[in-house]
Amino acid sequence: MKFLFDENLSPHLVSALADLYPDSIHVRDLGLERAEDEAGWTHAREHDLVIVSKDADFHQRSFVRDTRLR
Repeated sequence: MKFLFDENLSPHLVSALADLYPDSIHVRDLGLERAEDEAGWTHAREHDLVIVSKDADFHQRSFVRDTRLR
């Protein structure tokens, strides 16, 4: 499993969890830290990443769209 950590979470999570989830990334590393949620959603879908966020918008969006991001 690979995670995409949202901007409201510490970018240090990538290195802290690297042993368990080595291909995870933070939106900051992609230049998406100030982008609209749709940009992160699209990147996650295209790269088979699970979004990790404290932002309720992503949770709401999962009800509207397929929860597997497909």
